Amino acid sequence: MAYHYVWLFWSSAFLLLWVLLFALFPQHRVTMWWASMFMTPFGLTEPIFVPEYWNPPSLFELAQKTGFDIESFIFSFAIGGIAMVLYNIILHKRTVLLSLTERQQWRHGWHRWALAVPFASFPMLYLLPWNPIYAGITAMVLGAIAATLCRPDLTSNTLLGGVLFLALYAIFLLGLKWSAPGYIEQVWNLKDLSGIVIYGLPIEELLFGFGFGLVWTGIYEHFAWKRSVPA
Repeated sequence: MAYHYVWLFWSSAFLLLWVLLFALFPQHRVTMWWASMFMTPFGLTEPIFVPEYWNPPSLFELAQKTGFDIESFIFSFAIGGIAMVLYNIILHKRTVLLSLTERQQWRHGWHRWALAVPFASFPMLYLLPWNPIYAGITAMVLGAIAATLCRPDLTSNTLLGGVLFLALYAIFLLGLKWSAPGYIEQVWNLKDLSGIVIYGLPIEELLFGFGFGLVWTGIYEHFAWKRSVPA
């Protein structure tokens, strides 16, 4: 099958970056493990997107036969850890616990609700008559908005985290495009998408990268009652 191992190589490239960051920045290892283990089960959502959004050739042709594939779990594990620490690594920051006074501010009465927004909103958005990728992107953006309403101090790293992960994700997408010519055109269901491409990259993938960076950069700090400070 054409491009049979491309999805494996691409997801493994993210995993290699994960391993590099894990090795070079021991202060972020706990956060990376937490994020990656939490994100890995989201590989189970792959049947929602196959073949409506894309249909990648996969190991043992699992995606075509079942909708599931091994590569999705590798990808989910890797981007979960990377996106959560990328902001702090690049800006040389660390996380510290919020004070009891800060945790008792009135906004935090919405703490659990705000954390649930990206996960609870996706099933409802999925029912709308549009490609499921748009439901996913919208749910992530709503989750980021909810988080910053509950924790205004997360606004700057949420926005910058979205931009940083978008930049990283775009580099990986360009690497995919250049190393496997024609792969995007064959695998992505472009006829059911907006048709907008930037340097040959579907805008939906770029929006996914930005949305994921938005919601994932601050989710650990939000959940664990922490904030980023200069290292």
